[in-house]
Formats: sequence, C-alpha cells, structure tokens
Amino acid sequence: MHRVTALVRPPQSTFELGCAAQVFGIERVGLPARYDFGVCTEHPGPVATLAGYDMVVTDGLDALDRAGTVIVPGWLPTAEPPSPAVVDALRRAYARGARVVSICSGAFALAHAGLLDGRRATTHWAQAEEFAERFPDVELDPDVLYVDHGDVATSAGAGAGFDLCMHLLRADQGARYAAHVARTMVMPPHREGGQLQYSAPPHPAHIDGTLAPLLEWVTARLGEPVSIEDMAAHAGVSARTLTRRFADQLGTSPGQWLLAQRIAAAQDLLESSDLPLAAIARRVGLSSATNLRRRFINALATTPGAYRRSFRSPSAPTGPPG
Repeated sequence: MHRVTALVRPPQSTFELGCAAQVFGIERVGLPARYDFGVCTEHPGPVATLAGYDMVVTDGLDALDRAGTVIVPGWLPTAEPPSPAVVDALRRAYARGARVVSICSGAFALAHAGLLDGRRATTHWAQAEEFAERFPDVELDPDVLYVDHGDVATSAGAGAGFDLCMHLLRADQGARYAAHVARTMVMPPHREGGQLQYSAPPHPAHIDGTLAPLLEWVTARLGEPVSIEDMAAHAGVSARTLTRRFADQLGTSPGQWLLAQRIAAAQDLLESSDLPLAAIARRVGLSSATNLRRRFINALATTPGAYRRSFRSPSAPTGPPG
C-alpha cells in the first residue's frame, strides 16, 4: 500500500483536496486497493474550508514522515508563506524520497520550500504572474496542465488537479488500472500534461462542431493508416479547420491526439496480452516494433518491454514470445 498524505491549511479548497481524495482515497469494487490516503495539517483540529464549513483533521505534520506521496492541494492565500515548520516537513519528506505534488496554488508552498528551484513547474494561469515575480528561480510554464519530474509534480488549477492525479495513478499502476478508476468517475482516463490549461472560446461556426463523433470514429480504427487528411475528410472540413477545432476543443493537435490514443492502446495490450511487439504495433497503427519502441520512449521514457514487465496482468493470456 502506497501512503498518500494531503497537507491542508485554512481556508482549504475542497475541490483541490477532493481531486486527490477521489483518485487515491476511494475503494472501488472489483479493483484492488493500492493506496492508503490521509490528511494532515500543521495545527490538528477544525480546519476552515472555502465551502463554508470546517473539517476536523487529527494528524499533524509528522504524518508527512510516513508518506510515499505528499500532496499540497492548494495554498491560499498565496501571499502568506508557509511556516518554518511546514517548510521543514516538506523538505524532510522530499529528502527521504517521498514524491511531492502540488495542485493549483499548492505550487507556492513547494516553491517556498525550494523544491522547484531550477525546475519547470506550473500553477493556475491566474496566479502565474505573481508566481513568476516571487520565484524567479523557477522555470514557470503557465500554459500546461501539469509538469511531472518524477519526484516533484505540479498542476494547474481546478480540473488539472484531476489530470495530474490520474497521470500519477497511471504511472504507478498502469493504463488498465487507471482506465478502470476513470470509468468509475465517468471521466477520460488521460490528458497529456502539455495540453493547454484552457481553450480559446469557440468560434461561432464551431459551436455545433463537436469533435466527439470524429474521435469515436478514429478510436475504432487505430489499426488503420488514418491520416490527418482522412480525419478532416470524415469531419467534412479542411485539415486547417480540423487543426483549429482540435486546438479550441482539446488544446492539442490532431496528430498529437492520435499518437496519444495509439500509445494508450499499446499500453493496454502490453498489460493485457502476450502479443509480440510487432503485432501490437500493427494493431495500434504504429506499423513496426521499432516505431513502437521509439514512440514509447519519447512519450513515456521507458521501453514497451519494461512497461510490460511492470504492469502486465498475471491473468493476461499467454502467446508467442515477443
């Protein structure tokens, strides 16, 4: 069991805390529990929330000494720095190897502790200017959903906290486990961290131009050589218009979205089957084992073989060696 501990403070945003609790703190029928979730605060007792009620938190900062992952789900008001005791607890957790994560304004606490110096990070776009002025040693990227360095991760505001938590879950437990959790929450299993924090307002001509039917059509044909031109033709628009709609609605390009779907499908097959890499590559439209390896390394910083060894289900059917 991996222990995840959220560090809260008054006034605590219940949504940011809920992102972490919903992903790591809920037992789900048919899925083995992999996390032990808890909450702590500097001064145990009632903790005021932005939702108008207090919550009682019984654990103090020493709970961070037992955590495998520490999450700071927001830090408000941002102008108020964490106390020396909080800074010391965060640094101590990081020094002994805990993964330290922030959601939204929680990046301010991590920056005060010096955990983001010289590193790329993100926070809510509305707080980006203040953050950049106060922490010039941090390489702030105000546009992305989240940034994950493995030992330290930061997310943008609100819903991006879910995206980061699901990304961490996927990295810990594999694509199939994460997909199961996502289905119970009725949400997409994965959004790339490099996607934009917010999309541009839709152009009037795009209001009825939802991409959902096209995405469903493409997902059912990942094994086929579907091109951007094919996607545009199926949608009845030009490639340029399709690219603009992807940017507006998904914050990414058609090519990047398609590649992400193919890699996700490959992850699922690596976990659930013993198919050779060449067969998996053909099934997901990546043509060859060599291309699959290259795309996998670029996207996930690991090889298909290493991923399979880490996440393959013991019940997966066996087949010819890959």
